[in-house]
Amino acid sequence: MFTPDSARGYLTNLVAAVSYPFETWRGTIGLVLVTVATYVLLILSTMPTFSLQMLGDGLHWFEYVLVSLTETVYRTDGWIGLGTIVLYALLSGVAVVNAVAQLRSVGRSSLANLSGVVPGLLASGCASCGAGLLGFLGFAGGIAALPYDGALLRVGGLLALLFFLGRAGHPDRCAIAAGVTK
Repeated sequence: MFTPDSARGYLTNLVAAVSYPFETWRGTIGLVLVTVATYVLLILSTMPTFSLQMLGDGLHWFEYVLVSLTETVYRTDGWIGLGTIVLYALLSGVAVVNAVAQLRSVGRSSLANLSGVVPGLLASGCASCGAGLLGFLGFAGGIAALPYDGALLRVGGLLALLFFLGRAGHPDRCAIAAGVTK
């Protein structure tokens, strides 16, 4: 049952999960690297054929492709579309850093808390076409048939990331021992 205490506990866990990467330099660097890599992957997935053709001709096109596709997302969906990609990349970075910290401190069994991040990573992302990483897997046509150009799928992926980050909490602390129920 959803109570104000459980909501408060969830928000406490979410804040702890999001702030964890900033506790050490190593975590912050990991967050930045994963966030940038996720952003680049999501931007390149907005037009996978264009990205593959240009980068197949040489990596000297990388900057042009990245800037062109970022501009395309902005012109297509404005600041909200671009902000969705940035938020998604940032939350993905937090999720990956937290998963690595849990794996390092507790072992593989602790990753069950972040198991819901994988669907969010696959389903969400691209703010211009709705395909996200699924475009690279060949599912862009099916997602393009969704209502609102897949916007609900992107929001669902972001909510899944937020839900499972809040459920997992700080990777080095046990949420049950603190009296916070999952």
